[in-house]
Amino acid sequence: MRALVCKKLGSTQNMVLEQRDDLEPGKGQVLIDVRGAGVNFPDILTVEGKYQFKPPLPFIPGTEVSGVISEVGEGVSSRSIGDEVIGTTQTGAFADQIVTSEYSTFLKGNRMSFEQAAGFAITYGTSYYALKQQAKLQRGENVLVLGAAGGVGVSCIQIAKAMGANVIAAASTEDKLDYACEAGADLRINYSSENLKERVKELTNGKGADVIYDPVGGDFSEQAFRAIAWDGRFLVIGFAAGPIPKMPLNLALLKGASLVGVFWGSWMARDPQASLQNYRELIEMVDNGLFSPLVSEVYSLDDFQKAFACISERRARGKVVLSMC
Repeated sequence: MRALVCKKLGSTQNMVLEQRDDLEPGKGQVLIDVRGAGVNFPDILTVEGKYQFKPPLPFIPGTEVSGVISEVGEGVSSRSIGDEVIGTTQTGAFADQIVTSEYSTFLKGNRMSFEQAAGFAITYGTSYYALKQQAKLQRGENVLVLGAAGGVGVSCIQIAKAMGANVIAAASTEDKLDYACEAGADLRINYSSENLKERVKELTNGKGADVIYDPVGGDFSEQAFRAIAWDGRFLVIGFAAGPIPKMPLNLALLKGASLVGVFWGSWMARDPQASLQNYRELIEMVDNGLFSPLVSEVYSLDDFQKAFACISERRARGKVVLSMC
């Protein structure tokens, strides 16, 4: 099988594509013939050695896949050969085959292509956990999404709309905002040319945002938090901009607001049954036509450098996927 291998921590340009032996599933595991794999910002951090999880070298990066189960190991009861699945794993997705626990997979549903499914697990899983479990989003509330044209931003827009919220997209260019509005956002803010705090207040008739979804960090986090509503929830998703903001905690006091961490991977490991239930609900939303997962860029495995550059240079609008077909 072909596999994209990290042999030395550092630039993603140091990774190499090589042939490896085919895999065999062990007890409780399934072998997936990979059709597509999602590319995420944490994949870059992992290769650079900057992520919380540091796998031993050498390793195959990649954490989410779509594909077809071709073999099942001893004791597997929930999956069968031929099942079209979405899977999550700590490493190993950027290859033609992957072995993972049967409980790390779920059926992809009838209305998604393999490319859409490849970019579904992490972004949509993160956003639904953030909105459902952490923010306890209610119908009619205002949700402000920073970095609204990125993969997690778009997934948040689509899920929030499916849950009955009003969505304000915030991004750095008009093109990105156009994309976010195509995904379903109701209102828009260009934080390169507009004052983020003031515009949120204007667009919400002075109330502020009930929920703020921030995968970006950097300079705009504090501006956004200053525009939060009373009893609002500020969701800390990640820091794609680089700097980790130092938030004045008096803002939480004055607003009666909460800073809420969203560590989806850790939660999924701690409560796998709740995670699987979330996925069942998400697939039901897709099958019922409430939204369709957006994929903006699909690259062949041979073109992995272009896929990683799209993410690292923050050019991605929606999801970036590597295709193994």
